[in-house]
Amino acid sequence: MRVQAIFQMDESSLPTCRGVLTAQKSLADLTWLRVGGPAEWFFQPADCDDLRGFLAALPPEVPTFVIGVGSNLIVRDGGIKGVVIRLGRAFTKIEISPHAVRAGAAVLASRLACRAAESGLDLAFLRTIPGTIGGAVRMNAGCYGTYVADVCREVTFITRCGAVRKLSSAELGFSYRSSELPEGAVIVEAVFGPRRHAVEKLQEQMESQLRARDMTQPANCYTAGSVFRNPAGFSSTGKEGDPQDFKAWKLIDQAGARGLRQGQAIMSDQHANFMVNLGGATAADLELLGETVRQKVLDNSGIRLEWEIMRVGI
Repeated sequence: MRVQAIFQMDESSLPTCRGVLTAQKSLADLTWLRVGGPAEWFFQPADCDDLRGFLAALPPEVPTFVIGVGSNLIVRDGGIKGVVIRLGRAFTKIEISPHAVRAGAAVLASRLACRAAESGLDLAFLRTIPGTIGGAVRMNAGCYGTYVADVCREVTFITRCGAVRKLSSAELGFSYRSSELPEGAVIVEAVFGPRRHAVEKLQEQMESQLRARDMTQPANCYTAGSVFRNPAGFSSTGKEGDPQDFKAWKLIDQAGARGLRQGQAIMSDQHANFMVNLGGATAADLELLGETVRQKVLDNSGIRLEWEIMRVGI
């Protein structure tokens, strides 16, 4: 049973906007794990100017949080206080030139990979990464030995006070599964400089990656990708001989936590570092399961796993 939090921020204290502003918007259906309480206020800006004006006029004490497609997110059962921002159609433009790709933050990473490949530009590593470009940049997403940091040239974002800023890749401070964007920043666009390859080669590479994903990761269920970061500090390269000793899945397996269950939440039998909602789990079930796994790994190996899935709300 989901807990419905009741918040007290009156609509009159919020700025006017041209987009859609909804009170007590359920977030459970907007996340891949299908759990969580409501957003106190849910804002879908009409365009970049609408977003800028709204943030500039929003009282500074009101917290904000940006959600993409919820592919790497646990929203706690009490929901999220403040304003949850979700970018829509106005932020899905893709522009491709001979040596660069410009994409709105709401573009799906998998879609961008396919569009770039059609022009012989290699963003193939994004094909199997869930989520949007905004999230991929913020988390320096990567797989098969390539990361956003390797191809990102520049990011445009709106600050919490409504100003437009741009940062180069070097200024973003990318590291494993993280970047150094300012607090409250909303990414609206990113520019990539991928290498050129034959279209046929890129298509074959992406198809191979999809086959590998389908063989090793749970599908057709409520899941959200890797639960914990790899203590090794890098993602799988997908190549033979890829070291596994300090991969999260290996440590979970060695601790006997593959298939561990809490209520309707379970660690996948297919991939030990994937969490699955069997259909009736709460956010509390999922978070408790994750913490139990962390403790088992710590007891077994002395290594404290760090969450990769974001946990937000109350």
